[in-house]
Amino acid sequence: MSKRNKILLALGIAAFAALVIWAVATVPEAPQQTEQSQETKVMTYDGNTIREEKDGRTIWELTAEHIQVDVESKNVTFEKLTGKFYAKDGRTVEVHADGGNYDNETKDIAITGNVAITTSDGAKLSSKELRWTAKDELLAAVGDATAVKDDMKATGDRIESTDGFNKIKIVGKAHLVKGGTSE
Repeated sequence: MSKRNKILLALGIAAFAALVIWAVATVPEAPQQTEQSQETKVMTYDGNTIREEKDGRTIWELTAEHIQVDVESKNVTFEKLTGKFYAKDGRTVEVHADGGNYDNETKDIAITGNVAITTSDGAKLSSKELRWTAKDELLAAVGDATAVKDDMKATGDRIESTDGFNKIKIVGKAHLVKGGTSE
């Protein structure tokens, strides 16, 4: 073998070795398995209504300026809502508030922030929160609750009813004034 062929062979082997080293050194690392993100997946709606029906009768309906639904749990968060709860006897309870939450598992609702409640028979209620407990079909005005109807004013920590606030139960620091709406 001539000197020239030996040099070419040595250059070829060196080039091949350099190519192998380059290929091994530049192989990208396999992507590592990462745990799935714990971020909740949320759908948002503007100006939408949700409702609950039972035996063909609407139990309640809530309309909000902005609604967020957790895709996995189906829990709902409301902003600036208006709602109606329908009593079996046909009377209604209307509520306006800053926000609220609906728990899809229990079907319970918690409405909060500037809660103003009116009933179709003229009663007015206010509280820090209005809660709907689906299992018991119970509406409860919770936290500094006040109910005014005709010439009667009732206050307490909690005012609850199963018939759209026609008959009420006052719980905690109950106070009732008849013959006027002042304390």
